[in-house]
Amino acid sequence: MTKTRRAHQTVDRLDGSQLESAPALPDAVAGQFIFRAAPKSWRPFLQLARIDRPIGWWLLVLPCWWSSALASVSQNQGPHWRDLLLFLIGAVAMRGAGSTYNDLVDREIDAKVERTRGRPLPSGRVSPGAAKIFLAAQCLVGLAVLLSFNGFSIWLGFASLGIVAIYPFMKRITSWPQAVLGAAFAWGALMGWAAAFGSLAFAPVCLYLGAIFWTIGYDTIYALQDIEDDLLAGIGSTARFFGARVQAGVAALYALAVLFVEISFLAAGAGWPSHLGGAGFALHLAWQARSTDPDDKAGALRLFRSNRDAGFILFAGLGAEMLRASIF
Repeated sequence: MTKTRRAHQTVDRLDGSQLESAPALPDAVAGQFIFRAAPKSWRPFLQLARIDRPIGWWLLVLPCWWSSALASVSQNQGPHWRDLLLFLIGAVAMRGAGSTYNDLVDREIDAKVERTRGRPLPSGRVSPGAAKIFLAAQCLVGLAVLLSFNGFSIWLGFASLGIVAIYPFMKRITSWPQAVLGAAFAWGALMGWAAAFGSLAFAPVCLYLGAIFWTIGYDTIYALQDIEDDLLAGIGSTARFFGARVQAGVAALYALAVLFVEISFLAAGAGWPSHLGGAGFALHLAWQARSTDPDDKAGALRLFRSNRDAGFILFAGLGAEMLRASIF
């Protein structure tokens, strides 16, 4: 166990009716208020929903916000505030549901991987039956959010479930499970536009492609933490696929992400504030690619988490243009 992992705070481990101390999950954010305030019996479920790892739902909601903002820019109007809030609620719920489903499918594999063996299901702190009930509850929240949108968006949202369903199995059969994750996590790049227009167009499709390549890139960095364990467990990943060329691989993926995002901006008629945000996004991704080191596991986690900032930089440019339109 590394020094970084030893430094994490402890969480409560549920063993029958007794609670005992256990190491926190290695990539969790320590000291969160919600964990301190929640009853001890809730904490394994908060971990199951990845509430201790908020980067997941940030990376899920940001493409939704980009898409909604791009629609506003194309319409030359201010933000769709209601949609932005609903996307946030839906992202937290569906990130939790997706993670719970993934952990149910992968609990035997997770038990073999150092970074994941302490998760609630492989460690026995949550039973599969309780996890299924929790999964259903989170899906109901996501469904309530989805039904708040127009009919086209509702059907578009349901269409993403097929990709979500097959993702956990992809690591068993391909070296590119990150591509399937990208197709799922980037779906919001279609949803924001659909919620505003009730249809799709060339611009959101290009934004979706850009978000897919962005996701593959940052999840390749994330997968660097597990290369040795993945090899032993027979799990595929783009980190293993690229091997010693991982820095070049991440750079190529990020270059494609920037290219398709820029095409989407041009197709939507975006102005200079949006392009300025796109330039900042590109610089951030270039820094990430240059900093990628397959031998630095702690650094890989920091780079992965920094994608929230990259996503906000892109959204800030779009946001500036939306606000300009609403004022002038």
